[in-house]
Formats: sequence, C-alpha cells, structure tokens
Amino acid sequence: MFAVVNIAGFQEKVEEGMKLRVPLQDAESGAKVVFDKVYLIAKSEEDVTVGKPFVSGASVEVKVLSHGRGEKIRVFKMRRRKRYRRVKGHKQDFTQVEVVKIKA
Repeated sequence: MFAVVNIAGFQEKVEEGMKLRVPLQDAESGAKVVFDKVYLIAKSEEDVTVGKPFVSGASVEVKVLSHGRGEKIRVFKMRRRKRYRRVKGHKQDFTQVEVVKIKA
C-alpha cells in the first residue's frame, strides 16, 4: 500500500515504515504530524483511488525523528572578461520523518 501526499508543497510517494527527508517542519522530535492532502492511495494493483484534487477522508501520519541541515552546495556566478566572480554556499534545512500510518 502506498500513497502520494503533499508535504510542504512537494509530492512524495510514501509507504508505511518509510523514512524520508522533507522540508523543515515546525514540530518537535518525537511528535506526530498528520498530512491530509493526499492525491492518491493504492491498496493493490486493482484498488487505486485518485482524488479530485484530494482523496476525501484520507491522511498520512508521520513521526518526526530529527531535524538537520543538508550538504553544502556552491553557487558560482561569473562574467567572462570582466573580472567578476561570486561564490555563494547554501545548506537546506530538513526534517527526518518516518511514516507511521496511511489512513484511507
């Protein structure tokens, strides 16, 4: 059984017991968070429910494991022949969650 759910503006395909990184959530470690914007639920190959745009009454419950920062990326800008170079770094904040239950 899996579901496609909207988490902070991103569509994620989730299954029970799955651990994933999502954009930073305003919740403490160990807290349970419920996402109710579910686009699709598939219980089997034949039993698929697609929402218009969301499946009514469906939700995904997750447990917050930890918060952290991702790997550093470097953004480099340059204008040729003009002696212009800029380097910026960025680290994205994330929340590690585990899917506890998919309610159809």
